[in-house]
Amino acid sequence: MPEERPSEKTRLLAAIEKATGPSPWYWETFPTVVGQSRQRFVWTYHGTTGELAFLVTLSLEQEPNRPRLALNTFCVPFVIAPNLLGIWCPEPGGIRVMCFDPDQLAAFAIEEIVGWFKQSNDRVYSSTAPADEFEVSRRFPEGTHKLEIPECFHSLDELVTVGSYPALTRGDAACAVYVLYPQAGLVEVVPQKWFTAEQYEVGRQWISRVMRSERHQLIGEAVRVGKFLLAPDGQSVAEWLEKA
Repeated sequence: MPEERPSEKTRLLAAIEKATGPSPWYWETFPTVVGQSRQRFVWTYHGTTGELAFLVTLSLEQEPNRPRLALNTFCVPFVIAPNLLGIWCPEPGGIRVMCFDPDQLAAFAIEEIVGWFKQSNDRVYSSTAPADEFEVSRRFPEGTHKLEIPECFHSLDELVTVGSYPALTRGDAACAVYVLYPQAGLVEVVPQKWFTAEQYEVGRQWISRVMRSERHQLIGEAVRVGKFLLAPDGQSVAEWLEKA
């Protein structure tokens, strides 16, 4: 008998499972990092106890105990072709997006970050500054807006990010998807009108990752809620693929 093809729902769920999510919860989904020098870098999660609890570090494959980058919670790494590393993370004012050259990252003693994040609001620690960065303001209203995006990001066709949104009432969207088009210098702000403080425990429940399906649909996952397919407008749930 011919092999049965997986259903569309099964394919969408599999795609969500593979999608990169924020540190430290989804660290195993982080992309492989290879510098222009062809050196490979590896991610290490430092567990839930001890002085490095919940941190994720990046090191050369042959030097796992000499970190070159450390991530606090809610950081999402992504590859910028051909050999650059991007990180996006939420900040009080919006979404911060950084570009690093892995080959230029200097190693630092792991003692430097012991307890450091507990005393800091910073999401990323590195002894080498980003090659470039920019921020997407939470003040952007719904719709598409011009945004100055540094050239090092221009090899990206699209970057889908997600973060909080300024809700004026408990019935307003508490979260938005921010779709970046670096080559065009645009950001599309898509409030998640289904995700409100009236309907969910915002904070305990949160949208952790959103991506495009093969058919260009927005799909994603909300912690302690479930996995979803968004409607064509991107603002409401068309189908719950899996409930928590």
